[in-house]
Amino acid sequence: MGEHASGGSSKRGESTKKTASAPEKTSQRAAPAKKAAPAKKATVVKKAAPVKKAAVVKKAAPAKKATVVKKAAPVKKATVVKKAAPAKKATVVKKAAPVKKAAPVKKIAVRPPAGESPTALVRRARRINRELAEVYPYAHPELDFENPFQLLVATVLSAQTTDLRVNQTTPALFARYPTPEDLAAANPEEVEEILRPCGFFRAKTKSVIGLSRALTEDFGGEVPGRLEDLVKLPGVGRKTAFVVLGNAFGRPGITVDTHFQRLVRRWQWTEETDPDKIEAAVGALFPKSDWTDLSHHVIWHGRRICHARKPACGACPIAPLCPAYGEGETDPEKAQKLLKYEKGGFPGQRLKPPQAYLDAGGKPAPPLGAA
Repeated sequence: MGEHASGGSSKRGESTKKTASAPEKTSQRAAPAKKAAPAKKATVVKKAAPVKKAAVVKKAAPAKKATVVKKAAPVKKATVVKKAAPAKKATVVKKAAPVKKAAPVKKIAVRPPAGESPTALVRRARRINRELAEVYPYAHPELDFENPFQLLVATVLSAQTTDLRVNQTTPALFARYPTPEDLAAANPEEVEEILRPCGFFRAKTKSVIGLSRALTEDFGGEVPGRLEDLVKLPGVGRKTAFVVLGNAFGRPGITVDTHFQRLVRRWQWTEETDPDKIEAAVGALFPKSDWTDLSHHVIWHGRRICHARKPACGACPIAPLCPAYGEGETDPEKAQKLLKYEKGGFPGQRLKPPQAYLDAGGKPAPPLGAA
């Protein structure tokens, strides 16, 4: 039965193939369509593989290592550069130079000679002052005075003239007008007549009467002991104020007169020409306690040896320390003849000098009109 059924079915199959050939072809074409589903799955599989591979690529260790390597190298190098010894040395060198040059540039325009450091300049300047202190141990203000008022008036009168001429003139003035109240109420013409030998007597009369009135009205007839008060008085500047403060009140100050200006430039302590700048520059070279005596030493040396036109270089005790040596007479015998006042055997400028000056061989100046 199995064979018959098989044979019948075979014939049937052939007949069916012949009669239904078109459908068969259609069926054959349809079969591939059914196989298309696996194709889609294959496509999915194909896409799935790349997706998995892409995930692997993203998670790839090399990418992370590359990032780490790029960041690691700069960090290590930057740390080494910051800690480098040369960087610290460079900073120290830059800061060190301004500190050494700060004092000459700030306060003060000091330019030492070629090859001389600021420290060497300070040492040389102080040595000059010590040498002058030995030469002039009796140095003092060369204006006669008995109180701050007399010193103030005498200093105002000393402008454009010598201290000697002022000392010869003030005895008559103070004998007639002993106090600020007296001079404030004075007749200007009478004062002018007394002050005529000092030169510029009209302007000086106006100044001394004006400052006497200011002392009477604003300070109760007393000379103030403060710089800011003194410079407000008629005819009183910083130079005059420091003379009074240093010698009448014992308060240190630098007196920058024409002699002082000339010598500190010759010694190359400063190249400044303005008195206030000279005061600041020289003040930076010395302790404040030395300022008043320093002024006396320099001024005395300028009047006696280091003259404006013909300095006596050959008779100068500080010649080895002076950058300007040779500007004047270097022959010792000829230089000796240029010395003035007690160094040349002549009277000093004060009629009533301190006892120390007399003990050292100094001579008082003669009064006005004396032979």
